[in-house]
Amino acid sequence: MPKATPNPNLLVGLDTPDDAGVYKINDELALVQTLDFFTPIVDDPYMFGQIAAANALSDVYAMGGKPITVMNIVAFPINTLDKSILAEILAGAGEKVRESGASLVGGHSIDDKEPKFGLSVTGTVHPDRIRANAGAKPGDRLILTKPIGVGILTTAIKRDLLEREDIKKVTEVMATLNKNAAEVMDNYQVHACTDVTGFGLLGHAMEMAEGSNVGMTIQFANVPILPRTKELAEQKVVPGGTKKNHTWIADRVDYNSNLDELDQLILCDAITSGGLLVSVPEAEAEKMLLELHEKNVEASIIGEVTSENPGFIKVV
Repeated sequence: MPKATPNPNLLVGLDTPDDAGVYKINDELALVQTLDFFTPIVDDPYMFGQIAAANALSDVYAMGGKPITVMNIVAFPINTLDKSILAEILAGAGEKVRESGASLVGGHSIDDKEPKFGLSVTGTVHPDRIRANAGAKPGDRLILTKPIGVGILTTAIKRDLLEREDIKKVTEVMATLNKNAAEVMDNYQVHACTDVTGFGLLGHAMEMAEGSNVGMTIQFANVPILPRTKELAEQKVVPGGTKKNHTWIADRVDYNSNLDELDQLILCDAITSGGLLVSVPEAEAEKMLLELHEKNVEASIIGEVTSENPGFIKVV
């Protein structure tokens, strides 16, 4: 990782593993910047566009920001795939951009052998309202705003192992913006926040614990998990990224002896367009959870922050 260029206005940069960069414009305004793109993970091009847009926009929401502009990033085999497929991808993304309230201002495309799509997103945030992934405090409760298991289910899609209803459910989860969750979060004294994506729930929780110099306890029974996730894991439908996550954090997690290796893998599942993991004071957690449910956010209180074993996670 290159060293960050010293700049007093760079509030969040390369020095921390946050979800986006933040640059201060003045005492009232800072820019949030991020980008993300990837290959298709579902067969429906319209839904792929929605998922890719929701995934990219999520980083701004995780920082406490509001998306204002986006640019499309497109790689597409224009001579071998029908142009209507690209049109559908762009249309799906456009719907999510409009839902976010941001404006599409351009983009860039190249001819490539494999389709890839994503967004560069710029948002705004008050410099004093940045939600970094460090800052969690002992006694905080941990709220997760989407179910996990996405990586396992999308791997099952590639292997043609899911029924239409299962595909619809996981696709809707990925395509759901974290906008409502972020708007609710803005009403509370959030100490830390991140979105759960490629490093899995435990990987991103570990980064939060390490950055905040705290420990965490996760209640496995309270973690929302997509239907059929365990069943598919039993059939060895587990993506390589999930296995790497499990190995990566193995010495930082103390698992309850009742949890088998498949349960552990599910907690480490590499996710696309996951929910927000929020550290909020205990006194505000239940009220925040209720408001999230009122906004149709599938949220749960999944654990707490502790002062013991900083940088480590206990799963009970």
